[in-house]
Amino acid sequence: PATVRLYRLAIDSHIRSLLGALAIADVSRADVVRLHHRLRATPVLANRVLAVLSKLLSWAGDQGYRPASSNPCRGVEKYKEESRRRYLSPSELKRLGAALRIAERYDSIPPSAITVIRLLLLTGARVGEILSLRWSDVDLTGGALRLPDSKSGRKTVLLPEPAVEMLHAWPRFAGSPFVFPGEGHGNRKGRHRVSLADPWAWVRRRARLADVRLHDLRHAYASVAVSNGQTLPVIGALLGHTQAATTQRYAHLMDDPLRVASDATAATISAAISRRSR
Repeated sequence: PATVRLYRLAIDSHIRSLLGALAIADVSRADVVRLHHRLRATPVLANRVLAVLSKLLSWAGDQGYRPASSNPCRGVEKYKEESRRRYLSPSELKRLGAALRIAERYDSIPPSAITVIRLLLLTGARVGEILSLRWSDVDLTGGALRLPDSKSGRKTVLLPEPAVEMLHAWPRFAGSPFVFPGEGHGNRKGRHRVSLADPWAWVRRRARLADVRLHDLRHAYASVAVSNGQTLPVIGALLGHTQAATTQRYAHLMDDPLRVASDATAATISAAISRRSR
């Protein structure tokens, strides 16, 4: 579930790295402010990590692991979150594809990072859904990912042919259920990859896309679908917008038009990021 993934990311990648040496009773306001400030370049992430830490410390107070009502997160001012959607133009998609090919040719970033980025582009899936993907969730025969989702049961993400081919060719790592296992040690050993920060920073620099976030690849997928003439209900279904209020709105959609929409959208993106024809 997305909430569990958020908590794991916040604790394993951020809270533990800075505060892991402290007893939970010793975490102070200064420690909290330092952690929050450390993530100031990504305001949304900084605020989410602060929220997770606040829940953790409130729970510790309730359970007697630190004084009750001593949560040092209270009153820490959150960063302003600007609502924005960044779309990629056709020329930007081509630059992104060129950067990925260069990275692949010269081993500039890990192959797993390249594959994850391409899957994000071709499916419109969320970053956490691909990073935490298990082989048991992958249906290559049916061309789909069957993802657990706490709100709506299992969520289906369609895999267009280029994505199926990538996953067919991707190796399985002995002893790991994850498609993209991490390289962590200790508490992170055996878990999935949790971050693409460094590889994505390299790709952004190479492609001259300084203001593009990984999540913007999902917006790029949607914008290409719009330019291909897909309707908003179809796009919502492709992106997995299956909240209770919208599920019935999409219930009449059949898999065939969704498959056509998925393939058409991915074909446009694949053409933009694929190798130039000789």
